[in-house]
Amino acid sequence: MKILIVGCGKVGTALAEQLDREGHDIVVIDNKAAAIHNITDTLDVMGIVGNGASYHIQLEAGIETADVLIAVTNSDELNLLCCLIAKKASDCHTIARVRNPQYNEEIDFIKEEMGLSMTINPELESALEMARLIRLPSAIKIETFAKGKVELLKFQVPKESILHNMKIKNIESQTKCKVLVCAIERGDEVFIPTGDFILQSSDKISIIAAPKYATEFFNKIGLISTHIKNVMLVGGGMIALYIASKFSGTDVKVKIIEQNRERSEELSDLLPNTLIINANATDHNVLLEEGVEATDAFASLTNLDEENILLSLYVQKKSKAKVFTKITRLTYDDIVSEMPLGVILNPKMLTADRIVQYVRAMQNSMGSNVETLYKIVGNKVEAMEFRVRTKAAFVGVPIEKLKIRENTLISCINRRGKIIIPNGQDSIQLGDTVIIVTTITGLDDLSDIIM
Repeated sequence: MKILIVGCGKVGTALAEQLDREGHDIVVIDNKAAAIHNITDTLDVMGIVGNGASYHIQLEAGIETADVLIAVTNSDELNLLCCLIAKKASDCHTIARVRNPQYNEEIDFIKEEMGLSMTINPELESALEMARLIRLPSAIKIETFAKGKVELLKFQVPKESILHNMKIKNIESQTKCKVLVCAIERGDEVFIPTGDFILQSSDKISIIAAPKYATEFFNKIGLISTHIKNVMLVGGGMIALYIASKFSGTDVKVKIIEQNRERSEELSDLLPNTLIINANATDHNVLLEEGVEATDAFASLTNLDEENILLSLYVQKKSKAKVFTKITRLTYDDIVSEMPLGVILNPKMLTADRIVQYVRAMQNSMGSNVETLYKIVGNKVEAMEFRVRTKAAFVGVPIEKLKIRENTLISCINRRGKIIIPNGQDSIQLGDTVIIVTTITGLDDLSDIIM
């Protein structure tokens, strides 16, 4: 597809990298020449210096033949204007990053009236991700398939777990839980495992399961899913506002520590049911006085990555809380991943992933049958949900008789609402949706997994 990206900040750059890797024809637009040169020097993309909201600049970029325009500048209004002009100039799909919470309250109206295909709010996406993980504290990451009937959950095997030294093929008989291990991270290595793969403590494992089985499974393997009743947030930005709003009126109590007095007063007005503390959380005495040692969940959400890292490292030593750490830089992933920072929240990367997911699913009308896409181990492993629309050669054939490509796993079959964790005797039928986990990136048809 031909894709125009307006805005070459961190999100625009991450988008260009991912979409270029998938073989799309990319044109990037930014009014800063240095930003354009940084991308065009490293990627096989075309760059144009100029205002992305200019009709003439969009024409120069080829808007008339474009399939998608994605506007991810720092200005909501500019992003919306770029999309509006693009819709007038062509019949392309449009995606806008919109961060202002006032717009969020009327986003459905904006999307409908402007003909937007998608809007994305990085802070809201981060808050929703955090809220899902608060619901199931033992998980590191949760993604949903089959309209919520299936979950892909990532967790770390605890020390002295019954999973230590266990073969994957023995998990179901030992735990009496219907789950499927679909990816394993061990150090820098990633495996799509066979039944004979032996698990080790500290492995990061991604499993497929129906939601009702996940909590039971975690209990069986020694990850007791205690209900989170109180959450401490450091930094009163938009993520904190969305999280507190999400849990307002529930039995989860949220406390926000914000250093800026004016922002603290603003939050007090916006969140009457949330306790707002005006203090500097880098003073460890403040955290201790506010009860960090007894809190169930802690998130460092300031605008400084270094401050967030130090706060999370301190809390990991002082409490048993589920820890969340906001990181906005994309350049130190390898170092950060080795530190005990709990769940990393990267709003910019999450935004790029969600847009790429949408673009891949959007190709349905162009021959692809991918319905849902998640990158579950950085750019190394993808989990995709396919819809079987036509009678292909693999339909009706037992899975054990299919020649499936290496490092590819058929993880789940959704047959008219019935969830099947498949074995060798199961087969794919017309109308099924099928979840595939693979290290082969860029697949866009279920037939591509067959050798």
